[in-house]
Amino acid sequence: MLEKGYYDKADTIIKSHGAMEASLIPIIQDIQSEYRYLPPELLSYVADQIGITEAKAFSVATFYENFSFEPKGKYVIKVCDGTACHVRKSTTILERIYSELGLSKDKVTTEDMLFTVETVSCLGACGLAPVLTVNDKVYPSMTPDDAAQLLQKLREEE
Repeated sequence: MLEKGYYDKADTIIKSHGAMEASLIPIIQDIQSEYRYLPPELLSYVADQIGITEAKAFSVATFYENFSFEPKGKYVIKVCDGTACHVRKSTTILERIYSELGLSKDKVTTEDMLFTVETVSCLGACGLAPVLTVNDKVYPSMTPDDAAQLLQKLREEE
């Protein structure tokens, strides 16, 4: 069970968009922006508040890859593994990031909730390959050493 503050924040978000079915996606986008994931309990609450079934709400949230039911770190790192990035060795960048953070494809978020690492099919910046993003900021022409230096810089900002 989530703390009351989560539900109060959800009520504010629902009110800002209107308690109607058509507002589901912007409501859950705002909730995910607030908490860096979509708590399933809040999705059920939102469904009830806007008058739709839980099944419909979960159907929408699971259809879109952007929504996550798992908590994410403060810094969400997306490593592109599209064709242009892959042929320019994006996998070595990903392996270095995993190594530096003690993560793997099965464990993608650090214990301290500072970093989450994801691979994506394409970031739409093929001419800048290999590319990664940190919280949607693009880092072009990366190398494994560049990635390690970026992680160090992000750690130092804490």
